[in-house]
Amino acid sequence: MTSATKKKIGFGLGILVVLLAVGLGVFLAKRQQLLEIALEKVKGKVERKFPVTLTFGPARFTDLNTVQLDGISLVPTAEASLTDTLLRAQTVRASLSVRSLFAGRPVFSNLEIDKARLTARKVSDARDNYSFLYKKDKNAPAVPRDTTKGTNYGLLANQLLEAAFDNVPGEADFRDFLITYDGPRHQARLVMPRLAIESGEISGEMTALIDSVQNRVGIVGHIDAGDYEVDAQVFGLDKRPVVLPYVQRRYGARVQFDTIRVALTDKDLSRDELTLKGTASAVNFIVNHPKLSDQDVRFPRAGIDFVTRLGQASFALDKGTRVLLNRMELFPRLSVRRRPVPERVVGKNINGLTSRSQLLAGLVVKLDVESAETPANDFFDALPEGMFESLEGTRAEGSLRYKLHAALDMNQLDSLEFDSGLRATKFRITQFGRENLNKLNQSFRYTAYNDKGDSVKTFAVGPENPEFTPYNQVADELKYAIMTAEDPRFLTHRGFMEKAFVKSAIQNLKERRFARGGSTLSMQLVKNVFLTRKKTIVRKAEEALIVWIIENTRLASKQRMLEVYLNIIEWGPKIYGVHEAAEFYFNKPPANLNLSESLFLASIIPSPKRYRAGFNQYGEMRGSARYFQRLIAQLMARRGFITTEQAQSVGGVSFSGRGLRAMDFIPRPVVDSTLMLLRADSTKFNDPIDLLDLLGGGVPPSQEVPPTTTTPPKP
Repeated sequence: MTSATKKKIGFGLGILVVLLAVGLGVFLAKRQQLLEIALEKVKGKVERKFPVTLTFGPARFTDLNTVQLDGISLVPTAEASLTDTLLRAQTVRASLSVRSLFAGRPVFSNLEIDKARLTARKVSDARDNYSFLYKKDKNAPAVPRDTTKGTNYGLLANQLLEAAFDNVPGEADFRDFLITYDGPRHQARLVMPRLAIESGEISGEMTALIDSVQNRVGIVGHIDAGDYEVDAQVFGLDKRPVVLPYVQRRYGARVQFDTIRVALTDKDLSRDELTLKGTASAVNFIVNHPKLSDQDVRFPRAGIDFVTRLGQASFALDKGTRVLLNRMELFPRLSVRRRPVPERVVGKNINGLTSRSQLLAGLVVKLDVESAETPANDFFDALPEGMFESLEGTRAEGSLRYKLHAALDMNQLDSLEFDSGLRATKFRITQFGRENLNKLNQSFRYTAYNDKGDSVKTFAVGPENPEFTPYNQVADELKYAIMTAEDPRFLTHRGFMEKAFVKSAIQNLKERRFARGGSTLSMQLVKNVFLTRKKTIVRKAEEALIVWIIENTRLASKQRMLEVYLNIIEWGPKIYGVHEAAEFYFNKPPANLNLSESLFLASIIPSPKRYRAGFNQYGEMRGSARYFQRLIAQLMARRGFITTEQAQSVGGVSFSGRGLRAMDFIPRPVVDSTLMLLRADSTKFNDPIDLLDLLGGGVPPSQEVPPTTTTPPKP
C-alpha cells in the first residue's frame, strides 16, 4: 500500500469520525429534546386524566437508554377537594426505548424510585387528596345507573381493582418508600426499605403501624397487571405473627396469622355485577373475641377457592366455592343482599329491633353448606384448636358428612330458617380426647360453678355419695314435670329440638343478646358435666357436637342421662341434686314428692336463685306461678303422664324444709282467700307457653315412657 493510499484512507476515516461525532452530538441533543417533549406529554396526559399538577425535576440520560429525574411531585388541584401534596420522590430512574422516543411514543420501563413519600390525607367524607385516583373519569360518557337500591359493590370493587392494576409498573424498584395516611378515624404509617417488581415477580418487606398496631411483614408473589392476575403472600418477619389492626379497634377482636396467601385468577364485569375467582389460604390463623370464645380459636391450615359475585347492595359466594380445613372439604353457598332504604324495618316496636340496628336493617341472608364424605379422624383433625377442647385427641372409625341450611330476613325475624345436621356412616368412637365422655356411665366427681366461673361445691355423682338418688327412687311426677317443662321431646329426640332452637335464635336476635338458650335436657347435661357456663358461640358449638356424639352413638341411655341430670342441677342457692332439694323445701325424700311439689321444683330450674319471685309478701304462691303449674299439669295430662283429675286438683305448696330453710327466705303464709280469686299472670312464663307449639305431632304420649337402662357401647 502506497503512502498516497494510506493518506486517502486516513482522510476518509477522519471524515467518518467527524460525521459520527457530529451525528452523535445531534442525536444526543435531539434525544434530550425529545425526552423533554415526552415528559411534557406524560405531564399533559396525567393532568388531563386527573385533577393534579405533575412536576418533574431536571431530567437527563445517564447512559444510552436510562433516564434520571432529580425530583418529582404530584399535587392535587382545588378540584380534587384537598391540595396537600400526594406524592414526592427525590430520584426517579427509568429505562427509555430510544426507538420509541424517536417514534414519538416513548415507552418507559424498569422504574426505580428513591426516597419516595406518598402522603394521603382525609379530613371528612367529602375532602381528601387521593380519591380522585379511582373515581369515574369526568370525561367518560355518562351511563345512567340505578342507585335507588343501594351501593353497587361490584362497580366500586371493579374501579378499585382497575385503578390498582393500571398503576402497577411492569418493572419497578422502590427504595426507602414511606406511605402515610391521616384520617378522622384512622392513622397509618408504612415504611418499605425496598419493594421490587421484576418480570412480574414481587418481593419486599414492610413495617406497618396502623392504629397503634405494628407489624413487620415480608411480601413475595407474582403479578400480571394486563390480565388482572395476582398471587401474593404476606408473612410475619422475626417469627412474629401478623395482627390485623382494623378489626381489633372496630370489633374488639384480635385476628392474626403467620402467613396468608391471596390469588386472583379471573375478573369479569357483566351487567353491573363483578365476578371474581381466586384462592386464599392462611397458616396459623387465629381469632379471639370474648363473644366467640374466652381463648384463641386457631386454624392451623385453612383455605378457600372462591367464586364471589358483587352487585347492587349484594354479595354472594357461588357454586364452585370450596373451603378446606386440613383434609375436610366444605362447599358453601352464601347470598347476602340489603333491601332499599324505604323497605328497611328499624324501630323499637318493629320486629323487636332498636335504633342501634341500622347496620343490620334490611339484610337478607341465605347460607347453605355441605361437606364431602369425610373420614371420622379427618373430621376431628379439622376442628379448630381452642374451639372443641373436650374433643381434642378423639379418634374414631367411619365417616361423617355435615349439612347446614340457614335463611334470615331482618325485616321478618320470625321467618328464620335453620337446619343443621351431621350424618354418620359406620361411626364409632375408638378413643376419647381430653374428656372421657363415657364417665356419664360411671361414678365421677362433679364441681358446680357460679355464673362468674367460681367453684361452689364439689361432690360425687354415684352410690358412694349418700345423697345420690337413683333414677327409680325419684317420684315419677317430678321426672314427668321436668321433661314436660324443659324438654318435651327428650325421650325421642337425638339431642336437639329444632323448633326450640329457632325460637330461641329469633328472640336472641330481637334482643341482641343471649336472652334464651333453647337447650334440651341433653344439652343442659353436657353443659354442666363437661363445659363451662360461659355463653359463647364456641362453647355452644362444642356443646352441640358432644351432645350429637352421646346421643347418636347411644353412649348413655336416656334413663342414665336423666338420672345424672337430676343429681347435679341447681335447685336453689347452693342447693344441688334432687335429694338436697326435696329435703330443703319439703323435708322428704325425692320418692315421696307429690304432684304440686314436683311442679314447683320443675318451675324453678330455669332460675333457681330467683324462686322467691313466685311468692308474694304473705308467702302465698303468685297467680303467675299457679298458672305455670296448671299449664304444665295440663300438658302432662295431655301426654298421658297423669290423669285429668290429677291435673285439675293441683294446688299450692307448703314448705317444711330443714337446715337452711326455704322458710327463711319466704315469709310464713298468711291466709287470704281473696288471693285465690286473682287473675293468673302468665307474663313471666312465656317459655312454657311455647311448649304448646313444640308438643304438636310426633310420638304418641303413650309411647313416651322412660326406657330401661341399656349398656352403652365401649369405645
